Amino acid sequence: MWDERYSESGYAYGTEPNDFLRAEYTRIAPGGRVLCLAEGQGRNAVFLARQGYAVTALDQSPVGLQRAEELARTHGVNIETVTADLADYDLGHGWDGIVSIFGHTPPPIRKRIHEAIPLALKEGGAYILEAYTPRQLDMPGKGGPPAAQREFFMSLDVLRRELPALDFVIGREVEREVNEGSCHQGLSSVVQLVAVKS
Repeated sequence: MWDERYSESGYAYGTEPNDFLRAEYTRIAPGGRVLCLAEGQGRNAVFLARQGYAVTALDQSPVGLQRAEELARTHGVNIETVTADLADYDLGHGWDGIVSIFGHTPPPIRKRIHEAIPLALKEGGAYILEAYTPRQLDMPGKGGPPAAQREFFMSLDVLRRELPALDFVIGREVEREVNEGSCHQGLSSVVQLVAVKS
C-alpha cells in the first residue's frame, strides 16, 4: 500500500513540515540527533535537517524514502534513511529527539515503540508526536486510519499509560485544520504531545 501511495506523482502529504512539529521542534537540543519514525516521503526529516539537526528517517517503504532523499537533495541537506519495520526495529540509544507524525500502527507495535523510547532518548531528550484520535472518524477532515482500524488511533489517555517514564510538557487533544498534501486535509481531531526524559 505505502509503496503504491508514494509512487504517485507529487508528495502525498506535501513537502512542508507538520504544523505542530514546526511550532515545537526547538524542544530538541540544537544540532542534536533526531529519529523520525514512519517518515514516509521525508517532509519532516528534511525540515529538521534544514534547521541543523542530524536526522535519521525511518520507514518501511523504500519508495517513500527514495522520495525523501530526493527532497533532501532539493533543499541541499543530508538525511540518513533506514528501511525497516517498527515491529522489530531497535531504536538504539542517544537520540536528542524522536518524532512521530501521524505514525499510526497496531497497538502491540505502538506499545513496543513507546516502551523503547525512554531508553532511546538522552537525558533531556524530547519525544514529539501528533496523531489522529478516534473522533477523527466523525470529523469532516480527510486523514487517518479507516474505521476498520479504529484501534490504530491514539488518545492522550493512551499516551499517558504507555509513556509513564516521560514528563509531559504538552499533552492535549484538539480540533484543528490540517493542510498536508492531498491525504491530510480539513478540520481534524488530533492528539499533540511533547514529552521529555528528565
